[in-house]
Amino acid sequence: MRLSDYLGLRVTVLIDRPKGSHHPEWGFLYEVDYGFIPNTISGDGEELDAYFLGEAHPFADAVGVCIAVIFRPDGDDKLVVVPDGVTLTEEEIVAATRFQERFFASRMLFWFAPN
Repeated sequence: MRLSDYLGLRVTVLIDRPKGSHHPEWGFLYEVDYGFIPNTISGDGEELDAYFLGEAHPFADAVGVCIAVIFRPDGDDKLVVVPDGVTLTEEEIVAATRFQERFFASRMLFWFAPN
């Protein structure tokens, strides 16, 4: 499946780095819940990572809709997933993921549901 095919799909994110935890190697603080989509493979050979935005507390797993894809030159691409009913602007997504994406030359592809 191409990454752009995830846009608009409901997915389950297994949260392995909850909001408030630190990156195991680099030490920066996760400002949002972060995890992966089970049974997938990203361009870096690992499971496809995802930011889970729109909830105030961490979960072990979360279900939501993919509203954006973050492409990185190294292939370590990310999905941006939100719970049903949550809408975020492009600016809000960029601001929420900046804590980590500021270290990479990433670009985003956004999906917004038709009215």
